[in-house]
Amino acid sequence: MESIWDLHISISRRLLLWSGISIIAGIALIFPGNPFWQGFGIQAVVWGAIDGMIALVGRQRASRKKSLTHSPDYLWKEARKLRRMLWINTGMDVLYIAGGVVLASVHGNILWRGHGWGIVLQGGFLFFFDLIHARTIRPATVPEPT
Repeated sequence: MESIWDLHISISRRLLLWSGISIIAGIALIFPGNPFWQGFGIQAVVWGAIDGMIALVGRQRASRKKSLTHSPDYLWKEARKLRRMLWINTGMDVLYIAGGVVLASVHGNILWRGHGWGIVLQGGFLFFFDLIHARTIRPATVPEPT
């Protein structure tokens, strides 16, 4: 069975990959000069940078904790904490998507529409990312402490 630390490291690695893709794609979209794609690209770069920082910190913490010996009770609590955090993030992702839709729909400026749809894409990816990973950590797969 994969340890909670291995799972956390895997999640961080996947988020870091998304971060890199977002930053590279965002930079490519900013420079052609189309205002919509500039706004979209700026969101990709900013969200990619934030996701990258989150992934690096998460990976570092999980790697450090993996090298230590922990009681089953502590591992169980950490697994529950990671799962809870992913579910909370999934809820927040819905708010990001809604905010992006509002920004894209209400704002008349094409640059801001690009920002809005950029937020929708980032929030949509993170929604599925967090949802899939939250469902991976099922209570049945996390042994109860003895």
